[in-house]
Amino acid sequence: MSSRKELANAIRALAMDAVEAAKSGHPGMPMGMADIAEVLWNNFLAHNPGNPKWANRDRFVLSNGHGSMLIYALLHLSGYALPMAELKNFRQLHSKTAGHPEASETPGVETTTGPLGQGLANAVGMALAEKVLAARFNRDGFNVVDHRTFVFLGDGCLMEGISHEAASLAGTLGLGKLVAIWDDNGISIDGEVEGWFTDDTPKRFEAYGWNVIRGVDGHDPAAIKTAIEQATASVKPTLICAKTVIGFGAPNKQGKESCHGAPLGKDEVAAARAQLGWNHAPFEIPDDIYAGWNAKAKGTERESAWNTLFARYRAAHPELAAEFERRQSGKLPENFSTAVDAWIAKLQVEGPAVASRKASQMALDAYGPLLPELIGGSADLAGSNLTIWKGSKDVVKGGETANYVHYGVREFGMGAIANGLALHGGFIPYDATFLVFSDYARNAVRMSALIPTRAIHVYTHDSIGLGEDGPTHQPVEHLASLRYIPNNPVWRPCDAVESAVAWKCAIERNDGPSCLVFSRQTLVHQSRDDEQVQQISRGGYVLSDPANTKFDVILIATGSEVEVAMQAMRILADKGVAARVVSMPCTQVFDAQPIEYREGVLPDWCRKRIAIEAGVTDFWRKYVGLDGDVIGLDRFGASAPAERLYVHFGITAEAVVDRVKALA
Repeated sequence: MSSRKELANAIRALAMDAVEAAKSGHPGMPMGMADIAEVLWNNFLAHNPGNPKWANRDRFVLSNGHGSMLIYALLHLSGYALPMAELKNFRQLHSKTAGHPEASETPGVETTTGPLGQGLANAVGMALAEKVLAARFNRDGFNVVDHRTFVFLGDGCLMEGISHEAASLAGTLGLGKLVAIWDDNGISIDGEVEGWFTDDTPKRFEAYGWNVIRGVDGHDPAAIKTAIEQATASVKPTLICAKTVIGFGAPNKQGKESCHGAPLGKDEVAAARAQLGWNHAPFEIPDDIYAGWNAKAKGTERESAWNTLFARYRAAHPELAAEFERRQSGKLPENFSTAVDAWIAKLQVEGPAVASRKASQMALDAYGPLLPELIGGSADLAGSNLTIWKGSKDVVKGGETANYVHYGVREFGMGAIANGLALHGGFIPYDATFLVFSDYARNAVRMSALIPTRAIHVYTHDSIGLGEDGPTHQPVEHLASLRYIPNNPVWRPCDAVESAVAWKCAIERNDGPSCLVFSRQTLVHQSRDDEQVQQISRGGYVLSDPANTKFDVILIATGSEVEVAMQAMRILADKGVAARVVSMPCTQVFDAQPIEYREGVLPDWCRKRIAIEAGVTDFWRKYVGLDGDVIGLDRFGASAPAERLYVHFGITAEAVVDRVKALA
């Protein structure tokens, strides 16, 4: 039987070889954390290589994702569908071994990591998901939800501010099944971190309410095993402080920044092989090493035991079991779409004039009872974002139906935690803040789209329409910025009906996130027929056409500016100019429609076009062309009542009429 040292050295060898073959990568961290990984994966981690999506598996997150060869080696050695050919193809086009782990590409990778600290926040979301699901579904004798989340993190993760946001909330929420292992090697890209990172990290985490295990030798398997045993016995989240040597085994580069983010080099790889006693060719793993790592049989046995438990659970609690399986599958309740469509039709008839943030809350009140998997929260702005609905119950207070998280002022952490909730499965998470503060969360939103996750990001106070709080709180560039993120539909509805449709589309989307952007000020209800209501979900549609005549100009608008376009249309009609009004609540969804539909809404023959939105104008040039014009705001706002600001910045129906006249 292979020794622990030999099993860990297999990780080191594969990391050295893959980085050397690719001529790029980070060998130091995998070599330094190999002993910790070996103990965790072979003695504690409950997983099944034959079914990477087994519902009750432990989650493993590599927050210091630059050391991606660590997780690739672990997955390959333990029996996942990641053959040696993929490791040899490390960092190459179309491989399953990208430079940083990608959940959409590699079986067994739980989340896409690389931006430091976000993996820790994702892990917090996963641990929160486990806790809330356990409260909902577990019954006496049936702990069908009972697993842990383990996360590796480095000095860089701890320096990033998101680590404070996520760890602070994890302590407050008492996420006792979360175990973080800190690779305390004292080295980052620029060298020894003592010149820029002297925090007392253990005290910091103790202040958050964590259990902290100090002074663990990261190269002593017995000490590592004892530390993890203590961590798994704790009712608090645990930080294990493991002292390691970066690049362990490379005699001339270990402990130095030179092995952090570059290949060791041919000579140093040979020297490391000699020092480690690894007498095998590159990418060669002996059979006894594979046997020592293979987790297929153990994984199958674990899942089989859980399946037996779940079968008994299904017999005792059939309705709960059916709900659990549906939520794990990601499928919505069968009656969801029909019930929501009926409510939207009723809303169109009633025609309430409300702020779209209020319309958003109305939608939550209508949809929430249909969706037990909906879990939401706000960054200390619930009373402004209106994200608490009639059935919201605080997760801190617990209970079977807990579904609301008070995130506090932690926008970045909130977004990344929502990603973790979505990745865990069993939930559709939403989070919320003011649109201007999407800047704080933007990288988590980008990761939502990249991973991708089924997370819904809600932003209110969407323009100068928020008024007196002034330019620090008035978003100008934010809509365009979010729209430029690939795979990230941004909805800015013009009234309660479009708001309801936007929520429906975001909930039904199962291959990525959505951003829902709502107003502070009241919006006028727009009249529509049934066909127009159906077309809202296509991202853009004809809201109004002149009767019995060909239109001369197209007015395109979103959100609160749709009513500006409608007012301008009426003024223009009195002056003998026929205008079509197009409401464009989601440009990305509209752009994905067939060309025939898009041409029907924005016909090529009509070159006289004006787009109207209270934000930066350049984004809209692709819709209006060189012959058209855009009315918006290419400067920061000002502090004044909303109605005065719209006049001051020339975002009015009269301004639209003047600009139409100026078009050639």
